Amino acid sequence: MKPGNRLQFIFTVLKGMAMGAADVVPGVSGGTIAFISGIYEELITSINNIRPALLGIWRRQGFRAFWQALNGNFLLALVLGIATSVLSLAKGISWLLTEEPVLIWSFFFGLVVASILYVARAIGRWTPGGILALLVGAALAYLVVSLPVSEDTGGMGYLFLSGALAICAMILPGISGAFILVLLGSYKTVLDAVHERDLQIIVVVGLGAVFGLLSFARLLKWMFARYRDLTLALLTGFIAGSLRKIWPWKEVLETQVFDGKVVPVREAGVWPWDYPGEPRLGLAIALAIAGFALIFLLEGLARQKKPAP
Repeated sequence: MKPGNRLQFIFTVLKGMAMGAADVVPGVSGGTIAFISGIYEELITSINNIRPALLGIWRRQGFRAFWQALNGNFLLALVLGIATSVLSLAKGISWLLTEEPVLIWSFFFGLVVASILYVARAIGRWTPGGILALLVGAALAYLVVSLPVSEDTGGMGYLFLSGALAICAMILPGISGAFILVLLGSYKTVLDAVHERDLQIIVVVGLGAVFGLLSFARLLKWMFARYRDLTLALLTGFIAGSLRKIWPWKEVLETQVFDGKVVPVREAGVWPWDYPGEPRLGLAIALAIAGFALIFLLEGLARQKKPAP
């Protein structure tokens, strides 16, 4: 992001808000929103820029050069957007997930289907290797969202690993970081630690998240630099494989209690006519179409805002 561009800063804040809203929904990844909003590669590059050498730039050239090397305006705008969204929208989205699950999942289902097409279109040339990467990504994501929930060991090493894996999932399109914590059995432990201000657990999970974020961002940047089309095909597969998790009509097979609330941890997709509640089919289809159209509407607006060469 160019320094001093206030309009671009505001747009990035709005994109961060969309990422935050997605991260509130278990099963929807903020990384998917980053991808379809056109900031994914800049996000990976900016995270990759966070390294000890930045302190040397600060000492030799001052804070302005440090901030520019960090791409600080972009990261600040994104963090502001995500925090604003989580604090303001979390309660409303949580209510919708409880009271109108079919409708909100339908909207996200349409949005994610459109994002699959959007990301796939960015691939320059399809090759047998790209098709294989697509299938591998889809199979891995499908497997991840189908895994049974583990028992939490409670050990600090395990919590460090949980933080690292969750943050990697959070920036990976198609897989939710919160859902990974549920799968690992660490969700309640982390949630309780935040509510009870248990600094030891918070610090350990936070350090794991920082480690995972910095190391995974370097891997993704390396993959984009050398195997861009294969990486895009793999990420397209990840998003496609996650569709199982966000299918609107689901039958709950197993629940757990987190923070006094009953949360489904294992579900099976069913056809609308087999859904135990009211399927709301007409409205669900309309919302899925709205979510689908929204992606291409945003793409069209972004294209219009690009300066002429």
